[in-house]
Amino acid sequence: MEKLDPEARQLAETFQYLILQRGCGALKQISCVFRKMDIDYSKKICLEEMEQGVESLGFCLSRPDMAKLFTALDRDRNGQIDFKEFMDLLTPPMKDARVKVINEAFNKLDINGDNEIKLDELKVVYAANARRHPRFVSGEWTEEETLRHFLDSLDTPGSPDGKVTRQEFMNYYAGVSATVDDDCYFDMMMRSVYGLPPKQFH
Repeated sequence: MEKLDPEARQLAETFQYLILQRGCGALKQISCVFRKMDIDYSKKICLEEMEQGVESLGFCLSRPDMAKLFTALDRDRNGQIDFKEFMDLLTPPMKDARVKVINEAFNKLDINGDNEIKLDELKVVYAANARRHPRFVSGEWTEEETLRHFLDSLDTPGSPDGKVTRQEFMNYYAGVSATVDDDCYFDMMMRSVYGLPPKQFH
């Protein structure tokens, strides 16, 4: 955001705030909307796509403001902006320690090291957590249904493909991170959820 002019930076921060107010899954939601609009798979979006995507999610940013933000992001003035840059702009920055523990959790779940988490891997490393889920305990869900629900919660909303990439995992926890002020609590929460070893202090 530091590269943006003050007015555009203010607009970007306002938009980011509106998204984070919708909860930790909102970043994934907006990512999904724009991916569906990217019909030619160019990984770029035009102003009209940006407006439609934002409106479809019910965000309140006026068209003139949206145009100002888009123009600021369209560095080469070709009428399109890089979708990844747009998402990076909306993702709250995280301290290295938070990124590190998120990656540590992902690495534990990604047994075969292919940078994707799949159901079979969860059955090995996350089954004990699944068995503590209230709907499993009540008999409403099987272990596989519980694990599938967990996987889908991390996957792209509206179009889950049965696997979670490192970037999807990071996007999800970037949203969670924005709701947790204390670094130590965030670290402790991640280690507790994923059974990671205690943080080493040197």
